[in-house]
Amino acid sequence: MAKGGSDYFGLEWIVSLILAIIPVTSWVCGIITRIQEGKIIAALIRIFFGFNIIWILDLVFMILNKKIFRLL
Repeated sequence: MAKGGSDYFGLEWIVSLILAIIPVTSWVCGIITRIQEGKIIAALIRIFFGFNIIWILDLVFMILNKKIFRLL
């Protein structure tokens, strides 16, 4: 298993990538992980804009950098 904090809930990269590809799970997991990190504003941004630009950014960064995009 991957070390905690690198991907969704400390899961392996490939499992997190699969979760990120599915829009609904990406949106839900993104909101939950931001709340766990204490980033309430980022979670609110994901609630309102999660199915478009942020979802695409998550996918691109996850494929290129092998970690979740943590800015938002």
